[in-house]
Amino acid sequence: ELFNLRYYSTGHFYRRIASERGIDPLELDKIAEKDPSIDHEVDALARSEAEKGDVVLDTHVGGWLLKDLSDLSIYVTASLETRARRVAERDKKSFEEALREIIFREQSMKKRFWEYYKVDINDLSVFDLVINTERIDIDLMIEISAIAVKNILLRR
Repeated sequence: ELFNLRYYSTGHFYRRIASERGIDPLELDKIAEKDPSIDHEVDALARSEAEKGDVVLDTHVGGWLLKDLSDLSIYVTASLETRARRVAERDKKSFEEALREIIFREQSMKKRFWEYYKVDINDLSVFDLVINTERIDIDLMIEISAIAVKNILLRR
């Protein structure tokens, strides 16, 4: 919003696919481990949005797959425990359930992205900026990101 950029989340689209199939995203992950068309569809939509330009893409694998279209690539992270707490709060579920889901999803994504794209999701060298949100709040994370975006936009 700060820079009049569109926002697109592959996670929202992924959850919509799961909802349309009447399953939860974890079940869709299990299916996606055997059916690459799911990830390919999500990633093709992300590429399409990136090709239109002037967009912030919220995507797990975009840093690797969309590097050729990216002006700036930011990876946002936190500890497993912090992420589980945040997911539990957001989705109104127990910490333990959120933790199990995150571990499963990360293992599934790691397997799929390597198998389908030869992407090692632990290799963060493709990112221009890595922000650990463990000890900073969302406002500071946005401020840091905004400084980086502003710098890129000024160079256009």
